[in-house]
Amino acid sequence: MHDIPDSTSRRRGWYPRSSPSAARSILCARIRCSDWRAEAPLDTPRSCPIEAVVIDHSERKPPWLKVLAPGGESYTRIKGTLRNLQLHTVCEEAHCPNVGECWREGTATVMILGDTCTRGCRFCAVKTGNPRGVVDPLEPEHVAAAVASLDLRYVVLTMVDRDDLPDGGASHVAETVRRLHDLRPDLLVEALVGDFRGRHGDIATVLDSRPDVFAHNVEVVRRITRLVRDVRCTYDQSLAVLEHAKAHAPDRITKSSLMVGAGETDDEVLESLADLHRVGVDIVTLGQYLRPSPKHLAVDRYVEPAKFAAYSEAAKQMGFKFVASGPLVRSSYRAAEVFVGKMIHGPEGN
Repeated sequence: MHDIPDSTSRRRGWYPRSSPSAARSILCARIRCSDWRAEAPLDTPRSCPIEAVVIDHSERKPPWLKVLAPGGESYTRIKGTLRNLQLHTVCEEAHCPNVGECWREGTATVMILGDTCTRGCRFCAVKTGNPRGVVDPLEPEHVAAAVASLDLRYVVLTMVDRDDLPDGGASHVAETVRRLHDLRPDLLVEALVGDFRGRHGDIATVLDSRPDVFAHNVEVVRRITRLVRDVRCTYDQSLAVLEHAKAHAPDRITKSSLMVGAGETDDEVLESLADLHRVGVDIVTLGQYLRPSPKHLAVDRYVEPAKFAAYSEAAKQMGFKFVASGPLVRSSYRAAEVFVGKMIHGPEGN
């Protein structure tokens, strides 16, 4: 028996695939098959069609992706403070649709090691180039002092990839985490890091600074990794980073994220979720890929909210401790941060 090609198969080809049967049954139960636009007859019940709106890329986004313009007193205050302190946030650099919600609720994602990434992923809006080894040695102190002055409960420290540095920037991240803990012991800190070329020592350097959460994103499913991410990123290397993190610090919360709508199939999403659970990931987030500019990878499809709910249910059945799944969910998402607070501080830790 063969899996059924989906409505985008003419662009990328299709192949027989497998996925966890229990998760597939959950997804099948949640999908109206008549809504699926197939290019082949439904000759087998094995493959679960993805409930998605397949669009011409010139069309406007579907209504469920519309968000209110950011605003409010807290948002305005944090934005002004970040400007004055000259902090880079991935919230703005990556054009995140949730910036208003997160800043209003006391969460921010600060990007360190500069604003120029040495890699060029096709989905990412962050500037690429060669920083030539330039690092601000005062940045850990500066960032920690700036963040400590903000009315934040949870901060995500993310980084540009720095292949120009011997340790990929690991020691710089670690020092920033330590300074944050020194100045704000009550602040929850998540380190969202690159793959450090898979070097165990650099991963351990970050973990030994004791971030509350160690996060690294696989971003997309295995098959399209080479298409979407920089050639120096590999799917298996990302899994190995997460696996080593859990082995080195079993008590540390680990987290990863998947984008959908970049050309994957339903079965491939399930396979990636199973891979992440197998390597010990505690928290997983799933969200819609949104094209940041016409120069970036085109959106393959817009997945409906009901399908994200089905992904969430399937992931929970696999055993993840927490799942955030929705069209506007991003790697750094407040719902996951509330859960982390409760894990670390108990029911009042939100």
